[in-house]
Amino acid sequence: MSFKRSCCPITNALDILGDKWTLLVIRDLVLGKRRYQEFLSSPENIASNILANRLKQLEASGLVTRHAYQHNPARYEYVLTKKGKGLRPVLDTLIVWGQKHFPGTVVFPRVNQRYGSVKP
Repeated sequence: MSFKRSCCPITNALDILGDKWTLLVIRDLVLGKRRYQEFLSSPENIASNILANRLKQLEASGLVTRHAYQHNPARYEYVLTKKGKGLRPVLDTLIVWGQKHFPGTVVFPRVNQRYGSVKP
C-alpha cells in the first residue's frame, strides 16, 4: 500500500479526519442525519461549500455512500459504510473525554427520520 505522508496509522487517519469539520459530519451521520439540509442545520454552521467538499472526501475515502432520493434536481442521502461506522467508538471516546474536560457540554440526540430512507 502506498501512503500519502508516512505509514503511521495516526497520520493516515488524520489525512481523512484531521480538520475541524469532518468528524462533525461523521457525528451527524451517526446521529441519523442523511440529507444535505440536515447537515447544514447543525449548530456549528458549516458552510455549504465545505460540507460538499467533506462529503465528497468521505465518499472517496470509503466512509460514506450516497444514494439519489430525487432525480430532478438530483438530491442525495448519505449513509455511513461499515468502515465509517467503525468510527463510532472513536466518537464515543471523544464524548467521554469532552464531558470530563468541558463540564456542561451536551450530547446531541439522534434525529427522527420523517421520510423513507435508503438502507444503510
